[in-house]
Amino acid sequence: MAGHKAARQRDIPMTTLSRSGATLLAIDLQARMMGAIHDAEGVVAEAQRLITGARLLDVPVVFTEQNPAGLGTTLPGLQPQGAIAKMHFDACREPAFLRALPPGGSAVLMGCEAHVCVLQTALGLMARGAAVAVVADAVGSRRAASKALALDRLARAGTQVVSAEMVLFEWLESADHPRFRDVLALIR
Repeated sequence: MAGHKAARQRDIPMTTLSRSGATLLAIDLQARMMGAIHDAEGVVAEAQRLITGARLLDVPVVFTEQNPAGLGTTLPGLQPQGAIAKMHFDACREPAFLRALPPGGSAVLMGCEAHVCVLQTALGLMARGAAVAVVADAVGSRRAASKALALDRLARAGTQVVSAEMVLFEWLESADHPRFRDVLALIR
């Protein structure tokens, strides 16, 4: 049954990402974890760019924190406006997380670790019928190989694997957008 669902999702034509109904999900970007993440500096820089862009374009941002008592809180530089504490790797198993998502919306995921919480949350969202994109340059794992395997598995499952720049330009839709210059400044 699961294989049949994945096959159907791959048959869905790829479309550009829309900011309408979208939510940016910042998964477990916690200070204590980042020291162990491969290319953590790059992951955090792209996450910051996406968070700033989402806020400029009125796309809601939802933060999660895996076991914050043990792993600490979200990096303060990302300016979280609250975070959903979780113990499950798949955030969809946390009722507070599901309540934070708009019904029928799409999800753009970034965060850590790509092969654990990002992967399981993306698959959980897809199982609930959500359109999901994972931002390759804004996800990280302790090992580069683990991240690569996660992105490959997500792509095969029907998730769109995208870059931060792709997300921002697709959310803008046009150079005529009133926030175009503000978002462009994030990319340059």
